[in-house]
Amino acid sequence: MFRRSPFLRVASLGLVFGLVFGAVRHVAAQDTRPAVVEPFFPQLCKTLDAQLHSVDSALAPATLAPIDEQKLDTARIQKAIDRCGKGRAVMLHVNETDNAFLSGPLELRPEVTLIVDRGVTLFASRDPSLFAVSPGSCGIVSHSPGPRGCKPLISVDHALGSAIMGDGVIDGRGGEKMLGSQYSWWDLAEQARAGGGQQVPRLIVADSSDNFTLYRITLKNSPNFHVVYNHGDGFTVWGIRIDTPQRLARNTDGIDPGNGSKNITITHSYIRTGDDNVAIKGGPGGVTNMTVSHNHFYWGHGMSIGSETNGGVSKIRVFDLSLDGPDNGIRIKSNGSRGGLTQDVVYDDVCIRNSPNPITFDTGYTAAGTLQGNSPPSMRDITLKNIRISGGGKFTFNGYAKNYRIAATLDGVQITDEGAYTYELNHADLTLGPGATNLHFPAGEDSTVEGNPSEGNPASCADKFAPFPE
Repeated sequence: MFRRSPFLRVASLGLVFGLVFGAVRHVAAQDTRPAVVEPFFPQLCKTLDAQLHSVDSALAPATLAPIDEQKLDTARIQKAIDRCGKGRAVMLHVNETDNAFLSGPLELRPEVTLIVDRGVTLFASRDPSLFAVSPGSCGIVSHSPGPRGCKPLISVDHALGSAIMGDGVIDGRGGEKMLGSQYSWWDLAEQARAGGGQQVPRLIVADSSDNFTLYRITLKNSPNFHVVYNHGDGFTVWGIRIDTPQRLARNTDGIDPGNGSKNITITHSYIRTGDDNVAIKGGPGGVTNMTVSHNHFYWGHGMSIGSETNGGVSKIRVFDLSLDGPDNGIRIKSNGSRGGLTQDVVYDDVCIRNSPNPITFDTGYTAAGTLQGNSPPSMRDITLKNIRISGGGKFTFNGYAKNYRIAATLDGVQITDEGAYTYELNHADLTLGPGATNLHFPAGEDSTVEGNPSEGNPASCADKFAPFPE
């Protein structure tokens, strides 16, 4: 049974659909919670004043010396969280001269909110030993399989109804050198390309925490994934920003719901990062009932599903989305070692420009796992509706095999310029229409295309591409 978060205003179903989803009335949200509308800040239980200072988004020079890592705020932040009553919040606040906090790993508690106030930056420590699960396990490239060697900056473990909010910043400092090392967290990710796995912290990891909320916060420079949400029922992301460099910030996914999660809404947010903007990871337990609405993505690897789909991905609705300059636009990726069924997915009212791969459905994803295996992927009941594309690129519908195919409907998918476009079609069954679709697919291997290309009058994308809010 759905338990309402104390931080979500809940209105009648008709009112919410009129206000939040009215712009695209023909797309039903798949998050099945009674209604998800804008969160609000709870009453405070404790205000903590900053004791450090940042200049130009970095800790001031005096606090960069290793000795000053002793000025950690971890203990006083954790103490305030632990003592806070349910339904209330701890606020990190500026004082007259200082605006920064420095912390090692923190843990949220059930129904407690951490608020990072406007003007405040919560910086992650650069000391790998603070995040190590066991001595020496963090801040290295490992060459043997095993559990993750680093704790996240913020753990949300069995913390029902908790939240992270505020108009401040949480900065993982992924590009800064680790203490006692000539390398940054991101350098380890580059080193791991040759083999092995980088053992670095993630920024926020929520596990088994129903009705978790992220609201208005800015997340940046995570050493690895920014947000992970697993094994939960009810996850709301509203009005956040994720801001990390496009290059040399490998594996810095924005938001990754996965592994036994359902009833998820990501809305009114702005994401640019070094990997997937959003990646729905359908590992064990799968992902279902998810709405991605009214968002703007910039550089990154796109609106992604996969590469894990072995647990199944279903009932996904993506609408009112702009993708401005990503390496990939709309993307489903998997392979034979981690594939499963992806079904009942609708993308509607999406604008994509200047992406080398505006639409990519690929079952030969090479970056994770082996291409062939005993867990083959397939995709069916996929709908692409009212999609407008400019800037050239490649359309890929690459099914796995004759019995593990891609079945998709392209209803009003329009190229809106004279750019250069290419196509790949394997083990796929595509239907064009009823809305005019002007993609011209060649004959592909073991593939069919029903319907004929036609020109239409696509809606303008002029108002879709908003600049990233600096």
